[in-house]
Amino acid sequence: MRAVRLWIKKEGRAKYISHLDMNRCFTRAVRRAGLNLWYTEGFNPHPYLCFLAPLSLGQESDGEPLDIRIEDDMTDGEILRRMNAVLPEGIRVVRVHDAIAKASEIAYASYTILLETDSAHDAESFASQAKTLLDSGELYAEKLGKQGRKKVTKQVSICEKMRTYAVRCQGDAVRMEVVLNAGNDMLNPTLLVDALQKAIGMNPFVSIRRTGFFKADMQTFA
Repeated sequence: MRAVRLWIKKEGRAKYISHLDMNRCFTRAVRRAGLNLWYTEGFNPHPYLCFLAPLSLGQESDGEPLDIRIEDDMTDGEILRRMNAVLPEGIRVVRVHDAIAKASEIAYASYTILLETDSAHDAESFASQAKTLLDSGELYAEKLGKQGRKKVTKQVSICEKMRTYAVRCQGDAVRMEVVLNAGNDMLNPTLLVDALQKAIGMNPFVSIRRTGFFKADMQTFA
């Protein structure tokens, strides 16, 4: 048995496919691709597939790590070719290699966030205020969490969960490049965007794309 890591690009209309449906999609795809997968044991065996960091609905990605286990010595190139032959539009395998690093080693994720406003003036205003808020370290958001068995609303410090950020204007849009906490202490970029929109009082059209993963020492996770 060999543990294999597939990196999945998800873009276009495919960003509206939920995580649950992505699991279903790949369960069907590996069968159609003829991969000799290892099956879990127990009463209801199923092929082993594990998305290491599920992507939120409505977000695109340059590469999502998916671990599978195969029972033969099929090459990485053959796996990539077979999978891409059966996957739907907007979903592609871009890289295949042995799975070595553990999912628990993912500490940060990088994102590109594009906020489209009505004019260059609005973009400059939003960017300026966003920089001021982030530089202050005083940006907060409300997040639904659990306290025992009860669901409660908690206040989250956005800035404490950000590793790096850069904000710049791009015509009538604002482009943000951010590195946020991932893993158990993750910060969803939508929470960051919602907090900025609420504080600034503007609601630009938002596009979010995950661009990479990093370990605690900021080495690329692969």
